Amino acid sequence: MKKSFGAKTLIFPTPVWCVGSYDKDGKPNVMTIAWGGICCSSPPCVTISLQKSRYTYDNVMERGAYTLSVPSEQYVREADYFGMASGKHVDKFREAGLTPVKSELVDAPYVKEFPMVLECRVIHHYEIGVHIHFVGEIVDVKADEAVLNDEGKPDVEKVRPIIFSPEVRQYHGVGQGIGTAFSIGKQLNAPLK
Repeated sequence: MKKSFGAKTLIFPTPVWCVGSYDKDGKPNVMTIAWGGICCSSPPCVTISLQKSRYTYDNVMERGAYTLSVPSEQYVREADYFGMASGKHVDKFREAGLTPVKSELVDAPYVKEFPMVLECRVIHHYEIGVHIHFVGEIVDVKADEAVLNDEGKPDVEKVRPIIFSPEVRQYHGVGQGIGTAFSIGKQLNAPLK
């Protein structure tokens, strides 16, 4: 029998992404989120949800752009810090000892030391309860060569992204691969639609 937990933001996993933005004075800022995901394949788009009270919200609204830097496990402390401190009061890049890089494609910075980054241009935003949901068209994905597989694509086991467990507030790493998508299901010998 399953136990009911009621209406909660409890799903596994949620991503740990660091949203890069510039404020009205051009100061780089970064904020960690877990409310986000891929939402469209053509055009390629990703969503993030921010509360209006967050410093990053005004930055993204004003600049119409954001980046998503994907921290690896070795940067869990820095990613956690980016979600606790406010860019209104501190320079989070300086405090964490990390480097902002100005995107050449969108009006937002990304974290140099993190192995992957998505550069996004805001194409929609709308209010859902206490959050504003931003849809960003992915203009480019960049990845360090050290995290690429033999085919030249990002390898999740080399990127070692952090995932978040809501409600219990725990960070986790990603485990080993368990099957090839759009292939392992064929073992059921059931008709495909």
